[in-house]
Amino acid sequence: MTGVILNNVIKKYGETQVIHGVDLQIEDGEFCVFVGPSGCGKSTLLRMIAGLEETTSGSMSIGDRDVTTLDPSQRGVAMVFQTYALYPHMTVEENMGFGLKMNGVPKAEVAQKVGKASDILKLGDYLKRKPKALSGGQRQRVAIGRAIVRGPEVFLFDEPLSNLDAELRVEMRVEIARLHNEIGATMIYVTHDQVEAMTMADKIVVLRAGRVEQVGAPLDLYRDPDNKFVAGFIGSPSMNFLECSVDVANVSHPAFETAMPSPVPFAQGTTAVTMGVRPEHLQIIQGDRLTVELTEALGGVSYAYLRAHDGTRLIIEERGDVRSKQGDKVGLTFEPHRALMFDAQTEERLR
Repeated sequence: MTGVILNNVIKKYGETQVIHGVDLQIEDGEFCVFVGPSGCGKSTLLRMIAGLEETTSGSMSIGDRDVTTLDPSQRGVAMVFQTYALYPHMTVEENMGFGLKMNGVPKAEVAQKVGKASDILKLGDYLKRKPKALSGGQRQRVAIGRAIVRGPEVFLFDEPLSNLDAELRVEMRVEIARLHNEIGATMIYVTHDQVEAMTMADKIVVLRAGRVEQVGAPLDLYRDPDNKFVAGFIGSPSMNFLECSVDVANVSHPAFETAMPSPVPFAQGTTAVTMGVRPEHLQIIQGDRLTVELTEALGGVSYAYLRAHDGTRLIIEERGDVRSKQGDKVGLTFEPHRALMFDAQTEERLR
């Protein structure tokens, strides 16, 4: 078994604590994605698993081995970085096999492992080229191939696609997902891009300020977030949030013509809540409470950016042949069970 277990892991730089008691279990063969905004600690946590950052307290294990204090070379991991870090004077073949060569692996075995990795990554036609003759996506595949030939127990990816253009990022997402399906290894992947997280992960770990906000399958986090932060971070475009007043079992907001029944009961004395509704769950109707400020037509789907009389801004998703236009006066509605309710002070989900 080559799962990864973190037990109350803490990281401090002097008196500054950046990772706060993380408990996490990643199963053998799972594709786990750490996601969160810049500065949330996701790369630091990955580097701690790799052994590139010292663990201040707590423990971590890979498989049945405690690796908390082991050197990176003893942990059975291979890391792919944001920068390709290829030797410019070496060919693709030499770059991929360099680590094995330095460890004294026989040439025949190096050639066999490089050949197998190049077949997996479709690099066979480029083995004699040097990095300057490759595209960005090809260079990243070489960096991944260098990790594969080491035969690690766990693959670690630190924002490997952030230097690629949009088209290549989509292509490489598919490549990495295919690689995971083919070799079945445990993979931990760091990104700030929640679209990457949603499309690639078996399990997503949402981090904020060095703490785990929620762990779960992509669609579970999308449909059933624990708090406003997770609800807003997972999903593109982001969920709409409205500060609503409460009257018994109904919620009201200036953007809507009438009060809406709440999908959850409120504690006695509740007068205000934050309501979240995703863009695809809002529907335009006749009315004049909102103005269409901008529309983005993306082909099969459009996004309309609306402003209510009180200044509240919302995004809605539109499909079909008839769509709103800039300057239109409209109303909005939605099915009440689609709304999520959050405590206005703590931002925790009300259920």
